[in-house]
Amino acid sequence: MTPKEYQEYVAKKQAPSPIVKDTVLAFLIGGAICTLGQLIQTGWGALGLGQEEAGTMTSVSLVFLSILLTALNLYNKIARFGGAGTLVPITGFANAVASPAIDFRAEGIVTGMAAKMFVVAGPVIVFGTVASVVYGVIYWMMTIL
Repeated sequence: MTPKEYQEYVAKKQAPSPIVKDTVLAFLIGGAICTLGQLIQTGWGALGLGQEEAGTMTSVSLVFLSILLTALNLYNKIARFGGAGTLVPITGFANAVASPAIDFRAEGIVTGMAAKMFVVAGPVIVFGTVASVVYGVIYWMMTIL
């Protein structure tokens, strides 16, 4: 079988992607997460926190809820339903860090949880730091020219 014949065979067997349905679900779930975040921020504000403090507590609350749902294996079920909508930055990143830590907890605190949680977080943090330095240098060079 030639590579072209194989590709045609795979194309025939592959189920069509429900892109419209997936996009709508991602929009709804992502929007629901953002709406929840806004409700939490409004609640912290109603408790007397200023805008900056309420924003900080909202971030902490969303990270906590994401990790709790990951530990209860509920975030995974929401992600299967809502797809990319669960990748809203703070909750998606918290899930990506907590999930390997929870999966490898049986290997011990250091070699399991602590090491595995940085499998995803480590490269993201390194890339973010390097990118911010590069962007900062470019910005600085543009301001002095």
